[in-house]
Amino acid sequence: MGEVLLTHKLVGERLELAAGGSWTANHAGELEALIDRLTSETPKAKNVSIDMAGVREFDTFGAWLLERLTRQWSAAGREAVIVGLPEHDLGLLEEMHAVNRKPAPQRERGNPIVNSLAALGRGGAEFGRILIVFAEMLGAVGVAALRVIVRPREYRLTSTVNQFDRVAWQAVPIILLITFLIGAIISQQGIFHFRKFGAELYSVDLVGILVLREIGVLIVAIMVAGRSGSSYTAELGSMKMREEIDALRTMGFDPVEVLILPRILVLIVAMPVLTFLGSMAALYGGGLVAWLYGGISPDIYIARLTEAISLTHFQVGMIKAPFMGLVIGIVACAEGLRVKGSAESLGLQTTNSVVESIFLVIVLDGLFAMFFASIGM
Repeated sequence: MGEVLLTHKLVGERLELAAGGSWTANHAGELEALIDRLTSETPKAKNVSIDMAGVREFDTFGAWLLERLTRQWSAAGREAVIVGLPEHDLGLLEEMHAVNRKPAPQRERGNPIVNSLAALGRGGAEFGRILIVFAEMLGAVGVAALRVIVRPREYRLTSTVNQFDRVAWQAVPIILLITFLIGAIISQQGIFHFRKFGAELYSVDLVGILVLREIGVLIVAIMVAGRSGSSYTAELGSMKMREEIDALRTMGFDPVEVLILPRILVLIVAMPVLTFLGSMAALYGGGLVAWLYGGISPDIYIARLTEAISLTHFQVGMIKAPFMGLVIGIVACAEGLRVKGSAESLGLQTTNSVVESIFLVIVLDGLFAMFFASIGM
């Protein structure tokens, strides 16, 4: 009963086939081999008769294989007739007979200029969608923060402490390592190029101003977006897939107040701390390279650094940090709540979260640069 049978007999120009056994998906490999061998061995047949009376098991795969065989013979100009198929299997064969009758529509290439403009329009619409989602989440977080200010006892301090440990404390080693290396690279490149003009000492100015104003906070923000932002999106997305967020709403809790507000507040507080530690590590890395590679002693490095930088440079970096933490948190949480019920959606939204966070952080840094330049900082 489990065997697959397909015998053939060529009578003149008429090919008579007799099928038997199980024409099911479990025997797909055997059936495919029989059909391929039969097609290659009987090229002279003009008419085909297929007797299915001996078939004991017949499923969708068997019906499609039989339909495919008849289509091949018909396309070659040979008449194919099926006999002996039980009545309860005829309906399945008729369903397969109607499948894939229309050829796949050819995709029009269109005008390349029009396609480019359409792609540009879709990109603009997607950017607008990002801004709308950002504004909606920012408003929801603002409302939740006001409720916490009115009823501070309802705020979940334990959750905040746990998130601070994950986002800030556990991130310190990697932040120190990356910023140390960045500071060392900037110092080395500055010394290498300034040495041509006999002005190696100006590499200290380069490291100090660049790290405190721009690079320190920007590198930390990008690291936090990739490390903590993606984690936020994945966590909230997984909860959305398991309907835990809907369960919170059913129990009368606001998911924004319970899940999102503590995470965003932690990022706002942690970013200045991490920026400060990262900037110090970058300055230390720059000083170490200046000493070992440029021959600038630590005393001279520190003295030159105190002359080159001021409190204003430090303030610029520190002012940017909490706003960048807010942007990362808002984007990460908003994308997490947009996850649908599939693992593919979770991966897509996590990727979008990191890309959008880094993009908006860089845009925000540029806006701050123009703002501080306009007020003389």
